[in-house]
Amino acid sequence: MQQQEASSRPQSSAYLNKLSLEIEKKLQRALASPSQRRNLLQELFADIALEVDDRAKDIILSRDEDAITPAEYGANGRLCFYDVLADYYIRSPDSGKPILDLIVQLWSQSFASHIFSLLFHKWLFEVQLDNAEVQLRYSSALVQGATNVFWMDIQSNTRCFQSLFLAQRDLYLLLSRFIFFYNSVEKIESFLKQCPVFPNSFLIGGPADILVIELADQLQKLKVEPVLLHYLSQVKILRGMELRMATSTRLKTCLYSFTSPGGPMYPTRAVRHAAWDALDFLFPVGRYPRHLISLFFRLLYPWYWPSSCWNFIVSCIKAVFYSLLRVIHSRWGKLREPKTA
Repeated sequence: MQQQEASSRPQSSAYLNKLSLEIEKKLQRALASPSQRRNLLQELFADIALEVDDRAKDIILSRDEDAITPAEYGANGRLCFYDVLADYYIRSPDSGKPILDLIVQLWSQSFASHIFSLLFHKWLFEVQLDNAEVQLRYSSALVQGATNVFWMDIQSNTRCFQSLFLAQRDLYLLLSRFIFFYNSVEKIESFLKQCPVFPNSFLIGGPADILVIELADQLQKLKVEPVLLHYLSQVKILRGMELRMATSTRLKTCLYSFTSPGGPMYPTRAVRHAAWDALDFLFPVGRYPRHLISLFFRLLYPWYWPSSCWNFIVSCIKAVFYSLLRVIHSRWGKLREPKTA
């Protein structure tokens, strides 16, 4: 029995790798043959949309940790080849890179976006792309391809691509991370109403909790100061939002981590002040004890005293200077007022 399980482990990976090589070959043929390009891409699209037959299921649904399990079946128990390959390219991104490179060269061709959306819709939500232009191109291709295949389901009255539709959960999580960056916070209310149903919602909470959890995780990953300052200014829109205690504590802890110098976040002074403003605005209860505790811990690190004292003196001088300017401006305005008899 143990020998049978051991032999099934490489069998599944080898089978999926073989499928990837066949896809790569057909894409290369399409790239080399302009006259047959549309037909070849259409054939490839039809192939990956097929339901996995029983013989292939026995190979794919092995007990290997890296293999597909029955719980990962597509929608309504239907398992298609694109379901299997989409999961495979998350676990083995190197296997999907040659295919992705070929699809990019065929962007403008019919069925290219269809194939991309089926094979890489999960990969796109997992990968971290540094190039914003590439991210936008992939996202546009995903939307275009998904729209096309959904219309195919409607026109044929089938549910072949329902599992791709369920990827809206991943899309919601992705948008939750970036809605604050793209100045769309005024749309949060309607955004929350469109939140899909999550199977673990009874554990993590409702749409607002999911949004804040993703936001807190995103804040911990931000390293660019202007972007972090922008996020901290935008999060004030969350005031008054009903959250679970665990979610509220998570956000509070996240913001508090940016209020102190040093590790693990090493925030700049501007970030620390922005974090304090956001924290005090969102959680006014306990504001003064938090500041006292923070001051106490700052006193434990003497090497921060000179910079803190200097910044305090500069702040006081600025405050006095601006106060004098306001007084002068006010009196100057009164002197210029015409006297009435």
